[in-house]
Amino acid sequence: MRFDLIDLRLFLAVVEAGSITHGAGVANLSLAAASERLRGMEENGGVKLLARGRRGVSTTAAGDALAHHARLVLRQMEHMHGELGEYARGLRASIRLLANTAAITEFLPGRLGPWLRAHSQTDIDLKERQSADIVKAVSGGRAEIGIISDAVDATGLRLIPFAIDRLVAVVAKNHVLAETRQISFTDLLDHAFVGLAEGSALKAHIEGQATRIGRRMSYRLRVRSFEDVCGLAAQDVGVGIVPQTAARRCRRTAISALRLTDKWATRRLSICLRPDEDLSPLARNLVEHLGNFKPD
Repeated sequence: MRFDLIDLRLFLAVVEAGSITHGAGVANLSLAAASERLRGMEENGGVKLLARGRRGVSTTAAGDALAHHARLVLRQMEHMHGELGEYARGLRASIRLLANTAAITEFLPGRLGPWLRAHSQTDIDLKERQSADIVKAVSGGRAEIGIISDAVDATGLRLIPFAIDRLVAVVAKNHVLAETRQISFTDLLDHAFVGLAEGSALKAHIEGQATRIGRRMSYRLRVRSFEDVCGLAAQDVGVGIVPQTAARRCRRTAISALRLTDKWATRRLSICLRPDEDLSPLARNLVEHLGNFKPD
């Protein structure tokens, strides 16, 4: 069987997207070219790799095996680039990092800046995901490093403390709850919300808590940033839930912050990686930096 790196990258893109069309787009190939390559891979190997259906594609047992080895091969190539990148001018390396909403918005920008400045030949492929999806991705070898909350089971992964994330409710100064110092999420559900847009891992996490107790959240508006949530809450448009760090950053806005009494509202964030992962020197250096970072 002879597969080149383009074949392997295309196959993984199709597997992760569950669609040949979307996978071809990720791999920067036309649908016709991608389909031809996939057919060639199956003919060359003499085995069916993908099961095609109305709703997309899924891997066969042989396809699962190929996906596993393709990830190993591509990760080894990334490691090679990472090591050479320390010595060869102009050769760039990339590290894939998955993190939840709070880590991406509140903690990582300040911590990644100094590291990226010191490693000018390295890029970080940072993606926002829910903690449960990050655990699956790191366990399955689809990402080297993840940052997750303690709300998920990370059995089998190595965890390194990263930060503590406390969620608070924000309301306008003239809101009926403005003088309340703390409140349960259940009591907060009696009010309309201003929330984050679709695709936010934190939004999915909060809505999951409502579903768990048999309730639904009522939204007046969804926006893209914590600053927007705080700004609209200050105008008494609705109640918002944001990290305490974001509420403090917006303290000049006319809002009151209420501590959420639910245990899930205080989350310990951890760096996660596979215990047997042979990280590249650059990725290992990044993990050490993130785990030992001390803000000025």
